[in-house]
Amino acid sequence: MTPFEIAFGALQGLLVSTGFVLFLFIGFVFVFGFTKFRSHRDSLIVRNLYDEQKRGFGYLSPDAPRGPADQLRTPELLEQAGRKD
Repeated sequence: MTPFEIAFGALQGLLVSTGFVLFLFIGFVFVFGFTKFRSHRDSLIVRNLYDEQKRGFGYLSPDAPRGPADQLRTPELLEQAGRKD
């Protein structure tokens, strides 16, 4: 065997193995990427704003509590506001 044949065989093996790994990776991404296109209307998870716009936005009134911990009325902020008066 000549050094040219050895180098050509090594290069050929490297290219074939690289192509095979790329084929597997791109095929995996392509096949499992289709699961993103399913509609999840009953899900509480919002993947993007377009999904949320389909449901419609619900706006809160200015005096509505914002959950279990109202961040606008924390003891620290109330104390700080009391000092300014």
